[in-house]
Amino acid sequence: MGAVDRTTTGGHLERYDEALARAPMAAFGLVREWMRTDWRDLFAELRERRPIFVTPVFTIVTRFADVTEVLSREEVFSVRAFGPRLDAALGGPFMLGRDATPMNWRDKGLMRVMLDPRDVAGVRELTGRLADELLDAALPHGRIEAVHGLFRTVALGVSAKYFGFPGPDAQTLSRWTRAIVTDGFANFLGDPEIQAASVRAGSEMVAYLRGRLAEHRAALRAGRELPDDVFARLAGTTLPAEIGMDDERILINMAGLPLGFVESGPGAMVEAVEQLLLRPQVLAQAVEAAGDPDPTRFDRYVWEALRFNPFFKLLPRLCERDYVLAAGTPRRTVIPAGTFVLAAPASAMFDADEVAEPDEFRLDRPAHHQLFFGYGHHACLGVHPARAIICEAVRRLLLRPGVRLLPPPEGRIERSSGIFPDRFVLGLGPADQEG
Repeated sequence: MGAVDRTTTGGHLERYDEALARAPMAAFGLVREWMRTDWRDLFAELRERRPIFVTPVFTIVTRFADVTEVLSREEVFSVRAFGPRLDAALGGPFMLGRDATPMNWRDKGLMRVMLDPRDVAGVRELTGRLADELLDAALPHGRIEAVHGLFRTVALGVSAKYFGFPGPDAQTLSRWTRAIVTDGFANFLGDPEIQAASVRAGSEMVAYLRGRLAEHRAALRAGRELPDDVFARLAGTTLPAEIGMDDERILINMAGLPLGFVESGPGAMVEAVEQLLLRPQVLAQAVEAAGDPDPTRFDRYVWEALRFNPFFKLLPRLCERDYVLAAGTPRRTVIPAGTFVLAAPASAMFDADEVAEPDEFRLDRPAHHQLFFGYGHHACLGVHPARAIICEAVRRLLLRPGVRLLPPPEGRIERSSGIFPDRFVLGLGPADQEG
């Protein structure tokens, strides 16, 4: 199903080596810039020539087998690279910042029960309703700003209605999640101002949740029925004291729900839509599939489109002890203890040794080739509702007539911190309707 034409420029490694000989930090800056502007070509070159790319600052892992090896060896490649920042923001240990500890297993198990896979149909219906309300309002104007005007607003609405976490208001919740996630996953140089903003946001978030939990508990004592959302389920669940799931654990785990989705969910939606709109023939087929009563037929278009530009391209890990990666292969590499390792799912999903015809848009790819939700011990625990929300929001958009990219610069995705989409204007309806 036609691929978008691309021109591979190559030569990244020669330019990197030249810069490294002059100034290591300049070489680091080159790689960061390529990750923003030319990641497909950079990763293609690395997979072929330096699949385990060792630099003085970090090591990037690009082949499918090696990426999954890193992500499934949590005892070696830990999340300690970002875990302490999340702990600092939330005022206590968060499961995402722990590797196979009793607290991690316990909290993750409880939250998987609360995020019941049987909720998916209702969550999908909620997503569609929220999206349609926003699209109805935008259609007369002939355009929609798809980040804050659609996808992020849908994500915040799902947080309010399904997670039971509306925040004091949507804008405040949005500010909290952006500050904490920016520090945890995009502040590689440890900017103290970004860290301080994250701690302030986390303190406000947990204080808000503490008040909301008190309200739920008061309602239960008064015999009033709570809504059927994730927070209410947690508030109404009585667990043995020996388990150690006190109110602080409930608050921190609740805080993790919007942190895990309000940034990454809309990011994935935006990237998938852009990739579909760049492929007119595929787009026409996706629009036809969107009308099918079976949503899984359409969903395959979303995941294959997202493969061409996944939201999270790198997953950070810290090597806890000397380790031989890709043992028994020509690319065998010793990773010393203390190395900052960046596993690259975005590269792995284009590894021709594992993924057939990676440059082609194909709908028959097996699920295990999709690394959008991580892999191994820290794979996303909310994967079932997240899949439904992402796909349904995109489906409702494409069911509207005349969805199209607008000419640059308006039709270009604008980002903050080089990662988070903040503006993406799309046309809706007849082209002469825009106003």
